[in-house]
Amino acid sequence: MSGVRAERIKTKFERNVRALELRPGVGRGTAVTTVRLTGGLACEIEEGPWRLASDLSEKSGGDNSAPNPGIIGRAALGTCLATSYALWAAKMGVEFDLLEVEVQADYDTRGMYGVDDVPPGYIQIRYVVTVESEASESEIMRVLDQADACCDYLAVFRDPQDVRREVKILDRSAKAE
Repeated sequence: MSGVRAERIKTKFERNVRALELRPGVGRGTAVTTVRLTGGLACEIEEGPWRLASDLSEKSGGDNSAPNPGIIGRAALGTCLATSYALWAAKMGVEFDLLEVEVQADYDTRGMYGVDDVPPGYIQIRYVVTVESEASESEIMRVLDQADACCDYLAVFRDPQDVRREVKILDRSAKAE
């Protein structure tokens, strides 16, 4: 990361910290993502100006027209880790010449299909962080440890979340009239 870009990131980071310290309420909000089944097992994902797509593989009954939800979930974790490392590296004055995060997830698809009382989800998730830097190993580890402690999606994957379902059933008879 260039020095100019790192300085810009550090300045924004510190400004955000000051704003949150002065007015903690500005840090709270609700993000809303809408996912709509578009045909078969394909979905359109929408949040604000962003549009993404998801589908399952042909062997799972989909058309393989887009990444599956597992890829998107692992990408969310990997990108959140990578950007957290970059934020904290800029804040702490550590330059990375290369930063790569590989997310590995062990799974058993029997859970997805309700076979053999196997729970759905991952058995284990690992992430491998590759860093190239002139900084010392202790400086690099300080950045990585601090970033891991503050990484939103690492917390989502690592810690139980309060998840609630709300169901809205539309009255089809009202459409027919």
